[in-house]
Amino acid sequence: MAKTSPYQCTNCGYRSPKWMGRCPQCQAWDTFEEVEAAPKTKAGFGSPARSRVSAAATIPLTKVKDEGVARRPSGLGLFDRVLGGGVVSGAATLVAGEPGIGKSTLMLQLSNALAGTNSGPVLYVSAEESPRQLRLRAERLGALGHIAVAGETELEPILALLDEDPPSVILVDSIQAVRSLELSGPPGSVGQVRYCAEALVTASKAKDSALFLIGHVTKDGGIAGPKALEHLVDTVLTFEGEGTTGHRVLRAQKNRFGPTGEVAIYQMRDTGLLPVLDPSRLLVAEKRRQRPGSAILSSLHGTRPLLVEVQALVHPSPLPTPRRMTVGLDSTRATLLTAVLERFAGLSLAGMDLFLNAVGGLAVREPAADLAVAAALVSAARDRPLPPETAFFGEVGLLGEVRPVSHTGPRLREMRHLGIRRAIVPPTEASERPKGLELHEVDDIEALAEACF
Repeated sequence: MAKTSPYQCTNCGYRSPKWMGRCPQCQAWDTFEEVEAAPKTKAGFGSPARSRVSAAATIPLTKVKDEGVARRPSGLGLFDRVLGGGVVSGAATLVAGEPGIGKSTLMLQLSNALAGTNSGPVLYVSAEESPRQLRLRAERLGALGHIAVAGETELEPILALLDEDPPSVILVDSIQAVRSLELSGPPGSVGQVRYCAEALVTASKAKDSALFLIGHVTKDGGIAGPKALEHLVDTVLTFEGEGTTGHRVLRAQKNRFGPTGEVAIYQMRDTGLLPVLDPSRLLVAEKRRQRPGSAILSSLHGTRPLLVEVQALVHPSPLPTPRRMTVGLDSTRATLLTAVLERFAGLSLAGMDLFLNAVGGLAVREPAADLAVAAALVSAARDRPLPPETAFFGEVGLLGEVRPVSHTGPRLREMRHLGIRRAIVPPTEASERPKGLELHEVDDIEALAEACF
C-alpha cells in the first residue's frame, strides 16, 4: 500500500508523509501544513465503472461557436484596463498583496463603483472584519453604496446565500479567513484554502457571477496557500508598493481574458486610492537636475509604455567581494551588463559596489531596459551626467551588440508626448519614427558610450 502524504509545502506544493522544517524542493522554512487526505476510490483503469463510461464527444475547432467575452465597466477606469477591458461575468479573479497595502480599500471602492453602475446586486463577504468595521471604512472612503454585506467566515452559509439570491459580483475578503465545516483544518491551511476557493469558483461560474478573492502573501512575496489556488482562478492581480510611500501598483500576472503585465498606478490617500492617469509624468516628475547615474527608460507594461527613471551608483568597495544590488530590476541581467561594459566599453568595475534602482516602485524585467541600465552605469562610473531630455531602450547582447525590441513605435510616441527630445535606441524602421523626436541609433555598446558623451 502506498504511503499517504498528509503534509504539503504551502510555498511550492511539495508533499511529504511527515512534517519537515525545511522544504527540500523550494528550500523554504516552516511552510509544511497538514492537509486533508483525498477520499479513496475503487475505480481503477479496469474497473466496471470505467467500462460503463462513454467516450467524450469531440467537435472541430472551426465549428466551435464564437460567443466572445461579455464585459461590463466597473466604474474604475484603470482597474478595467488591468482586467483587459472590464469585469467578465463568471470570471474568478484573485487579488493578492501584503498586509496593509490597500487590498480591502481597493475592493471596497470597486464594490461601490459596481453598485453605482446598476449592473446587478453586489455581495461583499467580509471574513476578516465585522460589518460595523466595514461601514466605518466605507464612510471614510465615501463608498456607502448599495452593497450587501455578509460578515461570515464559514463556507456553507456563503454558498447557501449564493443559491438563494445570486449576486452579479461576489467579493470575498479574504479567502484565507474562510473555512469549511467539511474539513477539520484551521482557516488558512492548505486544505481549507484549496477546498473553499474551488467551491466558490464553481458556484460563481454556475451562477454566472464575477468573483473576486482577496489573498494574502507570504514573507517571501508569494501568494499564500497552495499553488493550485492560482490555477483555479482566471485572473491573478498583485497589489504592490511600499507601505511607507503613497504609490501602489496593480499588476496583472495572469489573465485568461486580456493581456498580462498590464499595470495601474494609484496614490494612497486618507480618502482612498486615487488613480494616476499619467503615470509616466509621475515616475519622472521627481527627477532632479542632471546628475551622474540617472537615465530615463521607456519600458512596456502590458500594452502601456511608461517612462521610468533608472538610477545607478558606482562606489569603490571596501569589501573583498564588491556588492551588486538591484531594486526593481533584473539582478541577473545587471550582472551580465557589468561584464559586457568591462569587456567592450572599457569600464573598470571590478572593485566597485554597484547599486541600481528603478524609481517609483515599478518592477522592470524586460530586456529592453538593458540600454538604459548600461547608460546609467557608464554615467555613474565616469561621473558625468547624461544629455538632458534623453531616453533609452534596447536589449544588449553578451557580445556587446544592441538589439531591437518590440513595440518601438508606442515607446517613441510616449517619449515625444512627455517632451523627450532625443532617443538613443537600436536601429529602427522609418515607419516607426515619430516627427519631432531626434533618434540616435546605436548598434553596439561602444556606440552607446560615444552617443552619451
